[in-house]
Amino acid sequence: MALSGKLTKKLVENLGLGRHGDGYGLYLVVDPSGARRWIVRVVVKGQKNKKGAPLRTDFGLGGADIVTLNQARERALEYRRMAKQGLNPRFNARQEVPTFEEFAKQVHIDRMPTWKNAKHGQQWINTLRDYAFPKIGRMPIDSVGMPEVMMCLSPIWTDKHETAKRLMQRIKTVLDVARSKGFRDGENPVTAIKDAQALPKVKVKPKHHKAMHWQDVPAFYADLKTRNAMAAKALMFTCLTGSRTGEVLGLRWEEIDSDARLWTCPAIRMKTGEDHRVPLTDEMLAIIEPLRAMQSEYVFEGQKRHKPLSNMSMLMLLRRMQVEGVTVHGFRSTFRDWASEVANAPREVAEMSLAHTVGSNVERAYARSDLLDKRRVLMARWSDFVTETSGQVVNIAGAVKQ
Repeated sequence: MALSGKLTKKLVENLGLGRHGDGYGLYLVVDPSGARRWIVRVVVKGQKNKKGAPLRTDFGLGGADIVTLNQARERALEYRRMAKQGLNPRFNARQEVPTFEEFAKQVHIDRMPTWKNAKHGQQWINTLRDYAFPKIGRMPIDSVGMPEVMMCLSPIWTDKHETAKRLMQRIKTVLDVARSKGFRDGENPVTAIKDAQALPKVKVKPKHHKAMHWQDVPAFYADLKTRNAMAAKALMFTCLTGSRTGEVLGLRWEEIDSDARLWTCPAIRMKTGEDHRVPLTDEMLAIIEPLRAMQSEYVFEGQKRHKPLSNMSMLMLLRRMQVEGVTVHGFRSTFRDWASEVANAPREVAEMSLAHTVGSNVERAYARSDLLDKRRVLMARWSDFVTETSGQVVNIAGAVKQ
């Protein structure tokens, strides 16, 4: 039979800052940070504090995101019973510790608002589901140590090294949060494994996206221009801007300033986590401006109204065009090669055009400019080359050579 009180599940989720009583000494405390936790106030029979008064003490029962209202009431009742018997709950209470799987799923839920997109959030929990839960999912979170973490990592450390590194970081995050909630103490076993170099060093060769030779781009682009499919228009825009697939497909009209000839891609879609300004050329604007007539939220609308194209749409178009051995992402590499070999662009200008992080933290702190004007010259030259509309060679300083 469930215990009763003044609070409800809805109130627990929505009450504002402060201490809110449920009755019989149980309180929900909402901190300024928004964190919600349970405490119970009891008087231990026969025991006195330093001033000789009855020993009245507050005990934490855990976060409200982990401990439900009914669980908090049951624990509070257990503490009151011990206090009535003259037992100090601090030394006699039995704490109910969640399993690794239970706690990890709660951490995943708590962090949902921070994911760049739903796909990233799902990948986070899927890694734990596939490689950690089968091994340690049912273990109490406070019992997970180095041997248990090694049991998850060792089988995939060399064969699936990138996955193993992500798994290691996600296990560390779960255990760190568990410690902050009072369910663990001591050093994180993942940190101990790294410090002890308990896992072998693995040399991983970087995998490059297959790219088209820059010499072949004008002919390819000319073929694209003969096609009316939305995927073709998106691929043309991707090729010209050197942007990532997700940046282009998520493009909304509010991000475009046609008068300033500028696209500002918001931080949430950028790999760097910062806004990125892309200078728009005549050819880029010629691709997107006619699409305004569709009155869609997205520039490149997919089959569903006010929804973007599928992230596979451009790759499938390449396959239908029988363009083998090339990826959409590879056009970034194609642009980079051209910028270096043909345009002689300074490294920082070419890298910033691709929204790459340039320089150390200190260098970036002093280099406040995103070199927009120089990048505008570079992108105009790239558009001219791709569309074969210019017989001139423009260097990035702005000089023109015949």
